[in-house]
Amino acid sequence: MLASLFQNTSPIDQSIKTPHILVILPKSEKLPKKYSVTGEDSLEKLLLRREMQLTDLHRTPVCANLANGELCAWVMIDTSESVFEQQTCVRKAIRLLLAENPSEIHIAVYGTPHQKKVFSELAVYTMWVNGAALPVRKNKPIKKSLTKIFLYGYKDAENFTLQRALAEGNLLARGLTVLPANELTPKTYRQQIKKLAENEGWKYQEFDFNKLKEIGAGAFIAVAQGSDSEDAAIVHLQHNCKQNSPHKSIAIVGKGICFDTGGHNLKPARYMQGMHEDMNGSAVALGILLAATRAEIPVKIDCWLAIAQNHISPRAYKQNDIISALNGLSIEIVHTDAEGRMVLADTLTLAIKLEPDLIIDFATLTGSMKTALGSRYSGFFSNRDDLVQKAVAAGNKSGERVCAFPMDMDYEESLESTIADIKQCELGGEFDHILAACFLRRFVNDIPWLHMDLSASSHKDGLGAVDSEITGFGVNWGIEFLKNI
Repeated sequence: MLASLFQNTSPIDQSIKTPHILVILPKSEKLPKKYSVTGEDSLEKLLLRREMQLTDLHRTPVCANLANGELCAWVMIDTSESVFEQQTCVRKAIRLLLAENPSEIHIAVYGTPHQKKVFSELAVYTMWVNGAALPVRKNKPIKKSLTKIFLYGYKDAENFTLQRALAEGNLLARGLTVLPANELTPKTYRQQIKKLAENEGWKYQEFDFNKLKEIGAGAFIAVAQGSDSEDAAIVHLQHNCKQNSPHKSIAIVGKGICFDTGGHNLKPARYMQGMHEDMNGSAVALGILLAATRAEIPVKIDCWLAIAQNHISPRAYKQNDIISALNGLSIEIVHTDAEGRMVLADTLTLAIKLEPDLIIDFATLTGSMKTALGSRYSGFFSNRDDLVQKAVAAGNKSGERVCAFPMDMDYEESLESTIADIKQCELGGEFDHILAACFLRRFVNDIPWLHMDLSASSHKDGLGAVDSEITGFGVNWGIEFLKNI
């Protein structure tokens, strides 16, 4: 539930009791004389005591108590910096206030009309995305959700519809990702998705275990058959924008492995910890679908979610198995912990049957991508040069930064098999993120395609606008990308 937003073009009335205040200023060496800044005297004394310059506020926001006991935080934004840097500054300032679990926060923006617009959009989105508490199972939760946000100095004609949609999509992705694996099973996940589809008016279809077995989706079944309950499925959601103009048809595919043990190639404890988050790609796909629906992005979206678990059992697939995928390719199994590309292979095959204009898939697919990039960027691959440029541009504009990787045809030499059409992977994982993309490319034919390996799905202490370790990375990027295709 997002906090209610109240907008006012007037400055904060100092007679109103406002316990928690965020002040956003344009970067400047001096406070502007043409208007009075909230808490100006307290700010000057604080900077003097800390031996800070005013311009330091664009890197290090500060807070102090005002005369009547209000907690006020001040931050400066340099609009010449990247969106990511601007988001980070605002997030750090908001963190100072949210630490006290306020029920409401008052935001005052200063500057030119353009600066106020930029600052307001940044602040409102960042406040919404961090002001709602994520699911926890403590008897006494530490964090409470914001209920009200008051904005002074700017009024948005569209009531920040896009920012609200982005926040709702991000919170959906993060809220699903943090759920424990014993609570979010393939069965309960499908139930939640079906309920969400009913609420949002999406067309819902699912290919359950038996149906997938019947149609020959051997790559997906190989992974799913290791679980005790045959509750795995590929879920298909369809959304048509209400606008009457011609729409691009976009397929969004997400990996939804609710828990990944590694299968027979069992993960060691340190790498199995956190594997309830291996369904993050599907959560991001759902978040994009929700945000696109709420913001009425003029595209037709088919969302495909590969929902399963990767367990160890007598029925689980093994090294050296030969599996027949839905598109007819035979696959030599090399490592059972490379299950993500298996479930995505058959899901991509289903997706291309509807002949979309573009396919985008999201997955926490490989450890080697995180080795290559860390967790501040996510890496992607594409079979179209123009999509590469658009993807990078969307990353810069959204603050969710992405980096393109190569997948030249000679990489596929590593996937040549003497007994099947293709190897699943190599045992050595040094450049497995590239081999995984090369593998998936075999299942999209020549449809324009972009594959996102979500190495930034979690980042300690938050990333960009998001202050939790689970970032929801990809939702903001996805909407920015869809807006401009």
